[in-house]
Amino acid sequence: MHKSRKYFLFAALTIVSLVASACANAETEAAIQTAVAATVAAQNANQPVVTETPAATLVPTQTPYQMPTAQPTATTSSSSGASNAGCASASLQDETVVDGTIFKPGEVFTKTWYITNTSPCVWDTSYKIVFWDGDVLGGGYVYNLPQITAPGQTIPISLVLTAPTSDGTYRSEWKLQTPDGINFGVGYLNAAFYTEIEVSSDESPEFAVTNVELSITRDPLQGCQPANITYTAYATFTTNGPLEFTYRWMQQDGNHSAPITVEVTSATQKTFTREWKLGRSASQNDNRWFQIVLLEPVYKEYPPVGFGFFCP
Repeated sequence: MHKSRKYFLFAALTIVSLVASACANAETEAAIQTAVAATVAAQNANQPVVTETPAATLVPTQTPYQMPTAQPTATTSSSSGASNAGCASASLQDETVVDGTIFKPGEVFTKTWYITNTSPCVWDTSYKIVFWDGDVLGGGYVYNLPQITAPGQTIPISLVLTAPTSDGTYRSEWKLQTPDGINFGVGYLNAAFYTEIEVSSDESPEFAVTNVELSITRDPLQGCQPANITYTAYATFTTNGPLEFTYRWMQQDGNHSAPITVEVTSATQKTFTREWKLGRSASQNDNRWFQIVLLEPVYKEYPPVGFGFFCP
């Protein structure tokens, strides 16, 4: 009985020792885990915080396609209430590409008008050249004036144009425009300045004299001094291409010229003159005249232009 009690006490002590050892191991493991966690936290605390920034969204820039400006309409005042009506005055001095010039379909050409600023204003480059009527001939509808133009100054206005692809006669009319939208042309009628062309697909077009203008001046303008008064006739021939032609001067007193042959290498205008001198003893009347007769390549009589000779 006593021995059994010893065995019981020994077994009980062994069990208590094992339990105590297990508890110690659990506390040690818990302590180790706690230390590890604290170390990791400390390491994390020392690391910099990285925040990822998303890439910016790129928005491409585009210049939108500019459609041609619509045909302008006449206006008489600006939105601010001020008006440049007094600046809307011009005259046409000269031009290139004579009317009736023959071009092949699609041919590109440059038309130039020489326009004088007859207003008291300085035209700056905010003034515009605007399409007015007819066929735009492949150009734009609106152009800025190419340079500043003072009163009395003449400016060349050049447009690059393209002949249409179909045969026919085409006319393109243009005007100027003030910054506040007042459209104006040339001369006291404010007429549009224009170009008129022929388009022909023929390999060998029939070039011709398309027009003859005849005018007469008197020197001196008035009176009868000096003894001879000189009347000068000016005949301007227009051709629509390279051409050889023959003409003759005719005049009322029968003093006609011999045939005159002229050769031109392109569409052009050429002016020829002829004089008629009259003294005080000549009969005074208004029956005298000059006339142009075209002999070749076709025969054509142009109307005579008369003048009066009087010496009071």
